Amino acid sequence: MNEDLNNLLDKQAITEVIHRYCRGVDRCDVEILKSVYHSDSYDDHGYWKGNGQEFATFVAGRLAEANSATTHSVTNTLIDLLDDETAHAESQVMVTLIRKGDGPQTVDLMGARYLDVFTRKQDLWRIAERTVVLDWHKCEQWGASNPPMALDGFKQGARTNDPLYSLLRSTESSR
Repeated sequence: MNEDLNNLLDKQAITEVIHRYCRGVDRCDVEILKSVYHSDSYDDHGYWKGNGQEFATFVAGRLAEANSATTHSVTNTLIDLLDDETAHAESQVMVTLIRKGDGPQTVDLMGARYLDVFTRKQDLWRIAERTVVLDWHKCEQWGASNPPMALDGFKQGARTNDPLYSLLRSTESSR
């Protein structure tokens, strides 16, 4: 029972790293992104191959410059614990990138997979190696839309002043 519980806790910790990556990339938050990679990690994103910590800085800047919004949604994740310090994970991800620009919005839609090697160092699971596999890509142009309901009452998502940060600050202050 104890081993099963430890395995579940390890898988949950790894899952949270994968989700934290998505939060960091969508908020273009370099510190969150760096927190998911070991200092000696390797990331192969197709257009970038190199150290994961350096990728964190690169991708946050690239996405902020080229896109007004992004959404990375992880769907199916399978994690194989190889031993107490190594795991493999495959995560399917749906990506939406809204390009900056005037006129009709250009939207990139992608289905991809993260193939990750996780290692535990100093009792923290982080990505040691990541390879992104692009399964499909579609580029669309969207014109002005007439939403079926009023949208002006919603809080608006943003990169640096997102409502998430207020939530996190209130959570930290209540501890």
